[in-house]
Amino acid sequence: MSEPASALGHATFDGFASIREIGPLGMITLRARPDTPGLAQAVHRALGLEMPAVRRIVRQGDRAVGWMAPDEWLLILPYAQVGDTLDRLREALGAAHHLAVDVSDARAVFRIEGPKAAEVLMKLTPADLSALAPGELRRSRAAQVACAFWADEAGFTLVSFRSVAGYVMGLLGHSAQAGSALFPS
Repeated sequence: MSEPASALGHATFDGFASIREIGPLGMITLRARPDTPGLAQAVHRALGLEMPAVRRIVRQGDRAVGWMAPDEWLLILPYAQVGDTLDRLREALGAAHHLAVDVSDARAVFRIEGPKAAEVLMKLTPADLSALAPGELRRSRAAQVACAFWADEAGFTLVSFRSVAGYVMGLLGHSAQAGSALFPS
């Protein structure tokens, strides 16, 4: 079995904000009606986390559950634990109608950090970043591609499709070029 690899080999860029591609991360897309019996218990059993509120992400250590849509959640965990976690979800949900799929190798993940990290995304997304609270997850776009991102104390995490990872890294790097901050200090 081959070793997992990040989409861009952990590419980095340093400008007025620092950009780095992280991964590989384990990611599971979980689709189910929110009123599916045992859903919250299954997620708790699989990851040890509670279900997030609408447009929120619940994180603890290297695990997270993000609300993606009324019937969709993104589960983030160590890459090597995806298979066992899928088994636990399927066992806990039994015959309840659901879909749990490993999307780890279909996604690329980026970190944007520094005091002006928000300015990088302000150039690329129509989302109002001034209204984005820590722990809030937002689905939007970065220029022409779909993405999801959330803020924490140190910056932002952005998830895109792996097929456009080079494009997204180029966008983020270009947006973070030294001297191009929106609000120079």
